[in-house]
Amino acid sequence: MAKIEFKNVGHCYDVSAENKVYALNPFSLTWEDGGRYALLGPSGCGKTTMLNIMSGLITPSDGNVYFDENDITNVITEERNIAQVFQFPVIYNTMTVFDNLAFPLRCRKFDEDKIKTKVHEVAELLNLTEFLNKLTKKLTADQKQLISLGRGLVREDVAAVLMDEPLTVIDPDLKFKLRRKLKEINAKYKTTLIYVTHDQNEAMTFADNIIVMNEGNVVQIGTPKELFEKPKTTFVGYFIGSPAMNIYPCDAVSDDEVSIGGLKLKVNTKLPDSQKSNLKLGIRSEYINVVNKKSENTVEANINLVEDFGNYKLISATNENIQIKVKVKRESVIPEDKILLEIPPEYCCIYNNEELVE
Repeated sequence: MAKIEFKNVGHCYDVSAENKVYALNPFSLTWEDGGRYALLGPSGCGKTTMLNIMSGLITPSDGNVYFDENDITNVITEERNIAQVFQFPVIYNTMTVFDNLAFPLRCRKFDEDKIKTKVHEVAELLNLTEFLNKLTKKLTADQKQLISLGRGLVREDVAAVLMDEPLTVIDPDLKFKLRRKLKEINAKYKTTLIYVTHDQNEAMTFADNIIVMNEGNVVQIGTPKELFEKPKTTFVGYFIGSPAMNIYPCDAVSDDEVSIGGLKLKVNTKLPDSQKSNLKLGIRSEYINVVNKKSENTVEANINLVEDFGNYKLISATNENIQIKVKVKRESVIPEDKILLEIPPEYCCIYNNEELVE
C-alpha cells in the first residue's frame, strides 16, 4: 500500500492549443496509506482523468505524482504496482474463473499454493466459488464484473486499488453487499481503495472521505457528515442529499439576519460587510421542523404535495416568497392545506458568491 500525493497536478488533453482547456484544473491532494476514498461528481467532471493519472495511463500536463514520497510522474503503469478495475469487465473469456483470478499472481511468480489460497479467499468473498472451474465466456455480465473486481483484489502487495464505477452492471442488492465487503477488505488488509462514482449513495456508504468534483475542479473534500451538514458550495448542496438542499437568494438585514423576499430569518452566521452581497441561504429538508405555533424563524406555507417514500414523507410547500421541501417521519400527522414550518438558525448555511461563509 502507499500514500499517494498530487502536487499541482492538472491535465489538458491538447497542450498545443493557444487557449488551453483543462479537463482537470491544477490542484494538490494527498490520499493517505490505507484510506478509503470516493471521487464523486457528474459525468465529465474529471474523475476518470484523475484516476488515470494516478494509474499512469495518462501523464499529467502539469505537476507531479508521488507514491510514498517517490516521484512516479513518468513511471509506466506496469511499474506502479496498482490494480485498476474498470466500469465494464476486463477479463480473459477463454480462461476459467480460477485462471482469471490467478493471472495477476502468476505474472508475479507467486507460489502455486499461495495462489490457490488467495484465489479461493477472493472467490468466497465475491460468491464465485461454484464458478471457479467454468469458462468466463459462459457467465453473465455481472458475474464477469465480479471476476474483474476479484482480479483487482487478489493481490495484497498493491500500492492502491483504483475502481472506476466498478458496480455499474451489478444488481442493486449485490452492490450493497459488495460495498460492505470492500469496506471489510479495507479494514482487514489496510488496502488503499479509491472509488470513482457519480452516485452519491455509493460514495456516502463506501468512503471515509469523499472528494467532490465539478467541471474539472475539486470543490470539497470531507466525510459524508461534513458534506451533508456543511456543503462548502451551493453545488455540493444541490449534488449531495435527496432531495437537494433548499437554497434561496437572500439579502443581509443585519450581521445575523437575512431577508428572502421580505421574509426575515435569523442565522447563526456572522456576516462581515465584505460578504453581504450575492448571498444565498441553504437548509436541508431534514432540518426544517413542522410546528404548531408561530415564533422566530417560522414560515407559513401552503401544502402542494405530500410524497410517501416508505421510511419518510416529503412535503412540498409554497410560501409567497419561497418553495420549501421538508422531510418528516412517515407516521407524522400532516395538515391538509396549510403548514407552519420552523427554519432553525443553527442549520442555515449562508453562501456568498456560491461559497459557504464560515
